[in-house]
Order: sequence, then structure tokens, then C-alpha cells
Amino acid sequence: MIDFDRHRRLRNHQGIRAMVRETRVNTDQLMLPLFVKHGEGRDALDAMPGVEHLSIDALRREIHELSELGVRSVLLFGLPKTKDDLSSEAYAEEGIVQQGIRAIKEENKDIVVATDVCLCAYNPAGHCGIVRGEEIVNDESLSLLAKTARSHAQAGADLIAPSDMMDGRIAAIREALDQASYQNTPILSYSVKYASAFYGPFREAAHSAPSFGDRRSYQMDPANVREAFREAESDLAEGADMLMVKPAMPYLDVVRALKEQYDVPLAAYHVSGEYAMIKAAAQRGWVDEEAIVMETMTSLTRAGADILITYFSKDVARILQRDHGNRR
Repeated sequence: MIDFDRHRRLRNHQGIRAMVRETRVNTDQLMLPLFVKHGEGRDALDAMPGVEHLSIDALRREIHELSELGVRSVLLFGLPKTKDDLSSEAYAEEGIVQQGIRAIKEENKDIVVATDVCLCAYNPAGHCGIVRGEEIVNDESLSLLAKTARSHAQAGADLIAPSDMMDGRIAAIREALDQASYQNTPILSYSVKYASAFYGPFREAAHSAPSFGDRRSYQMDPANVREAFREAESDLAEGADMLMVKPAMPYLDVVRALKEQYDVPLAAYHVSGEYAMIKAAAQRGWVDEEAIVMETMTSLTRAGADILITYFSKDVARILQRDHGNRR
């Protein structure tokens, strides 16, 4: 008789497969990016089917739906009414993000509101810091980023998420929050943000495409992983409470490497291009959308992501609700 292991014994029955499953996705991990705008109604995005620009009223309805689905956190982006060289609406008391934060908290105070802190959507150049000529200047940008973060906290944000990739911005933001008595407001840093081609559809969503050049002088080179450790170490030393890798799927090796190195919560941002590719393939019948979405979320979790920032959050929540109901 051949002596070999029968690994298939634990695969033959659906119930046994579920029982011994090593990696599980749950709604507590999900964070849904939302785009809030001035005016009324909803505007669909061609490149991201199912994602919309939401007015304040539409945002309230979206939060009600998320609450029913059990999605407990959102990442808020704003589309300003006007843009200027100092990105003024980014930190205005009645800026669109500030209005959105207050509306969400009025609708459901228990929703965790994370806010993207960056200047790119608020200035004509579409860059993440102040622009002088064709240079994105670092140190002058820090005070405006800190001012933006403080205004978000004042409006009621639970979590500050700086995405600009300026050096020293975590220290500047932490100091500004602490001085304004927001010592308990945590920072989720876009620590490891690559200059990626996967961001294309997002620039339609956020109206933030650069008017010249690109962002390679401040976002990371996709070829580098050792640099990710330097970025993470700097941000943790400056006061970050959580780290993020963006994009997600092409950088699973980076997610795993950071998870093994740092004992802090880690987010993975499943970005617009990743979302759009799945949607496009599914619409053509080339892939099973539900299956590939759940496999993707499982892969991110297996690699080490504690927080899944994804435009599929509602879909994942519905799938989990259904599957939980079917097991009863």
C-alpha cells in the first residue's frame, strides 16, 4: 500500500472546509472610500461602475445603507467648489469634507470616519503639496496639511489619513492635533504609497489629475521594497498609529513584509484601477465578479492586512450577510 497523506479529506465537505479555513474576512475590516460633493444628487463615474459623487443628502442615505450592511468605517474624499494655489477649501470650516464629516456623524455617530488629508484635489496644479513653478515644495506644504488634519478633527473625524507623501507630515500633523487637544485622534498613514499606474480611475473620481508632470518625485518607486521600511519607520517615529500599503494586490509582498516587521495595524488600499479591472472583466462575462472579489479580499487578509479599504465594501458585506444567513 502506498503511504501518502490524504489532504483531500479536509476538502471534500463544504462544512469541513469552512471549519478549517485559516483566513476569514469580516465586515469589521471593511472601509469604504466615499466622494462627497457640493450641490445635489449623485453623479455616476464611468470608469468605476457603482461608485458615485455624493451630495450631502445622498451621503446621508449612503451612511444609512452602510449601517444596515454592518460596514462600520468610511474614508472620505472631497470635491471642492473652487480651487486655489493654497488649497483653501481643504481646511475651510465649511469645506465639503468638513460638512460631510458632520453629516455622517449626525446620521450615525458610531461610524468610524477616516479622512484623506492631501492637497491635490484642492489646487489647480493637482499636486499633493504647494507648487512653486514646477516644483512641489515639501516643507511649506506641511503647515497646510496639518491645518487640514486639525480642521477634520474639529469637524468630528475619528481617524486622520494623510496621503500626500510629503516628508515630515506625520510629525507636523501629530503636533497640530495634540496642540488642539486631539491627542486621542489616531493617524492612519499612507506610509507606503507607490507611484502607481493603478490610480487612473481615481483621478476622475477625485478630480485630482496633475496639470503637469507626475507624482514620482514624492510617491514611491514600484520597484522598491526596502524603501517601504524606511517610510514606515519614519512615520511610526513621528507618531503614526497605523500603516497603509497602496495599491494592494500588486504589492502583497510589501503587505506581508510590513506585517512581519511592525506590530501595528496595517491597511491595504484596493485602489480604483484594481476595482475597475474586475468590474470591466465581470461585465464582459470573463470572470465571476463575486468569486474574484472574495478571493481578492481573502488574499489581502492572508497577506497580513487588518483593514481592507475597498470600493467593494458594500458588495463584500452583502455576500457575508447572505452566507451567514445561509449557515443558520
